[in-house]
Amino acid sequence: MRKSIFIAAGLFLSISTQAQLLDILKSTVKDKTGIDINNPQAPKGSTTATTTNTNTTTTIPTSTSTKTSPLNVGNLTSTQISSGLKEALSIGVTDGVKKLALTDGFLKNEAVKILMPEKLRKVDATLRSVGLGSLADEGVKLLNRAAEDAVTEAAPIFTNAITSMTITDAKNILLGSNNAATSYLQGKTQSQLFTAFQPKVKASLGKVGADAVWKNLISKYNTFTGQAVTTDLNEYVTTETINGVFKMVADKESGIRNTPAMRTTSILQKVFGAQDANR
Repeated sequence: MRKSIFIAAGLFLSISTQAQLLDILKSTVKDKTGIDINNPQAPKGSTTATTTNTNTTTTIPTSTSTKTSPLNVGNLTSTQISSGLKEALSIGVTDGVKKLALTDGFLKNEAVKILMPEKLRKVDATLRSVGLGSLADEGVKLLNRAAEDAVTEAAPIFTNAITSMTITDAKNILLGSNNAATSYLQGKTQSQLFTAFQPKVKASLGKVGADAVWKNLISKYNTFTGQAVTTDLNEYVTTETINGVFKMVADKESGIRNTPAMRTTSILQKVFGAQDANR
């Protein structure tokens, strides 16, 4: 009888020790791999949430894995995507600024030509009605000349924004709209461009003689109408110059996205060719 008691006690201790060892093993496996041996269906990298009612306890897997990108761009690496977008923007900026900085770059381009400020359209009409149309034309021409003179200030600001584009930015942009990259650039540079452009535009307005012409133009209008019209030409031309640059960049981006012949480098062909396959 005593022998049986000792045997039973030994078995109990053995089972207890095994249970402890099993608990330690389970804990170690869960710490190292994230797998819960009690719940082998839960995927690695997941946690479990437990819901309890009066009758049962159910373990529900809850994913904590990182969300993967929905992009499918073949064999492109993240670096290639980023390089392709940066190159497209750089070409757009360089080409756009170069064209706008030429004489008549704004004035003869109907897409970006700076017109008489809307609040002064009545000035234009009144001057033309009294035979001073040439003065009105000169005023508009000089607004555009000031923009053509100032626009080169955009290049270094754009370059900094393009350089700072992250891989995540590039991935989101690649399969975006026709002007997704331009919109990104606009968001990054709009306020900085305005701050940088204002003093340059102000200097350009004086340099090309726009200040003197517009002072004369508005003075004559006020004399004929008995009104006292004023306007901030500096702010107006600054805004219109920036809008013109973005218009040119957006056109270039759209061309590269939609016209294979405009993809003039191997990285543009590779990246935007992958974009084509995802449309």
